[in-house]
Parts: sequence; structure tokens; C-alpha cells
Amino acid sequence: MGTVDDYLESLDSDDRAVVSHVFDVVRDMHPEVTQGKSYGMPALLYHDKALIAVMRTKKHIGVYPFSGRVPEVVAGTLTGPDREALQFDKGTIRFQPEQPLSDDTIRAIVSARVAEIGDPSLRKA
Repeated sequence: MGTVDDYLESLDSDDRAVVSHVFDVVRDMHPEVTQGKSYGMPALLYHDKALIAVMRTKKHIGVYPFSGRVPEVVAGTLTGPDREALQFDKGTIRFQPEQPLSDDTIRAIVSARVAEIGDPSLRKA
């Protein structure tokens, strides 16, 4: 698999719109991100570190912030429909395309990961 753009082109139009929106919010927050790969997934990189990947699977869309801590941090801040629509696991946030991530949730994921990249000691917290 190649870049984020290549991956997006491989998706059907409905999934592409949902996955692309996540990447667009990230790019709006941090225009300096670049495309690359991490753990074999097309990802956006921040200061040459894996920031986020978003992949369509058979049963859901997975967001991979390349951190076991970030999903836990984000889950602890959400309430209501945003929290109920998401599944959190170590290193993964899963959702259904019919209930996409809110922009605020995307921003929370990215902010938590950017903080880790800036201060690696947070990963041990």
C-alpha cells in the first residue's frame, strides 16, 4: 500500500468521504504533516513520526494514533453520543461510517498524539 492519497483512491466513494474527512481535519490542524507509512499503513507523519492512520476494514473504520495511550485519553474525555458510537481498544478507535467521528473528537486524538510526539515521556504516563 502506498500513500494516503493512493489509499483513498482505492476506497468506494462513501468510505472515501468519511476517511478523507478525518485526514482533512488533521491537515487543517497541522498543514506541515506529510504522507508516509507506519506499521504497513498509509499514515500522516508529524515531524517524521507516525501521527495517524485511518483504515476501512470489513466491519468498521479504524483510527490508529500509533499510541496505546491516546485512545484511553480520548475515551476519558467523551460523553453522550460521541462516546457511545465509538469502540476503544489499545491503539485503536473504531467507528461505523454512518456515525463518523466528530471534528472535535478528531482534534482530541490528534492533539493527544502531537503532545506525545513532543514529549515522549507522556507515553509512559
